[in-house]
Amino acid sequence: MIPPIFISGAGVVSAIGFGKAETLASLRSGRSGIAPRKYLETQLEEVLLGEVKASSEELAALCGAPAGLPRTSLLGILALKEALEEAGIGDLSAIPLIGGTTVGGMDLTEKSFPVYNALHDCGASTEAIAAHFGGALWSTTLSTACSSAANAILCGANLIRSGLASRVAVGGSEALSSFHLNGFNSLMIVDREPCRPFDKSRAGLNLGEGAAFLILESEESLRGRGGKALARLSGFGNACDAYHQTASSPTGEGAFLAMQKALSSAGLRPEDIDYVNAHGTGTPDNDAAESAALRRVFGEALPPVSSTKAFTGHTTSASGSIEAVICLLALSEGFVPRQLNWKEADPACIIPSVKELERPLRHVLCNSFGFGGNDTSLLISNA
Repeated sequence: MIPPIFISGAGVVSAIGFGKAETLASLRSGRSGIAPRKYLETQLEEVLLGEVKASSEELAALCGAPAGLPRTSLLGILALKEALEEAGIGDLSAIPLIGGTTVGGMDLTEKSFPVYNALHDCGASTEAIAAHFGGALWSTTLSTACSSAANAILCGANLIRSGLASRVAVGGSEALSSFHLNGFNSLMIVDREPCRPFDKSRAGLNLGEGAAFLILESEESLRGRGGKALARLSGFGNACDAYHQTASSPTGEGAFLAMQKALSSAGLRPEDIDYVNAHGTGTPDNDAAESAALRRVFGEALPPVSSTKAFTGHTTSASGSIEAVICLLALSEGFVPRQLNWKEADPACIIPSVKELERPLRHVLCNSFGFGGNDTSLLISNA
């Protein structure tokens, strides 16, 4: 078992709200943020997107940030600000910052091409977030596609576990871009209707954007400064099945191993899990593969499962941290978020929880699976 790692602050922004309070209200009311395109400049006019409901200029004004920062950085600033304030931490001067992103400053690059954009690369986006708060002790960026933010959380937890840090700010941020959308469209996995994870008629994903950050602390750090724990990061696991560049292994091998490692590191059994926040993208292959992995782990005793991507859209590199914050809200409020848009069972898939369930939760499993089979599972438990 890993030593106690506590979550003392969390912040989030996505298509369903600015901050945890708006996010919770949307989850409770069943209000999806997926809608026709409004802000993204794209020739794919008919697509539905999980856009954050503000222009980049409006985001900069909300942040108090200078104009011209990548949208990825602006979203990250908003989320990290909420996390730091909740943890009661004034700045990042004594804290490492670990961010996850893949698109980085692409929203600026595609507008200025072929002129080089110095804020384009992933690391520059994270550094811009750190600079807004006066600079971090140090910062680094992980880019493993859709598991990026989850791996940033895992990396921060390992720093604490190894004694190299006592507190870390971890999470991810991702903004929509035309390049981003065109890439997924070329794979023919963008649905023109609201996505339907695990439904027999599922036809693909709706892309989204957003950011979320967590403050992780050791028990010594939390007690020493009189901080309050929201929850524990009780376990985590990463595995790579390397089956294909984009497709999931049909048996869900990487997902299965990631979940097994998370359970083992927490000293928990499958029957201890009260809810699974699935990766659940709505694509035919992903949902079937994740279902196979869930059945291998839980057998017939599957806990309630839902994918909240039908609320937020698939926020790609930020999805792991956004969904970790959703899991925190589920734990603290004692409910299982409902699965939107599901109607018909597919024998290849699990049957998700379509009604919001009110019940005490102790342990929640959060799945994030990336291209190349880089799969990560996080276990979040009551403090």
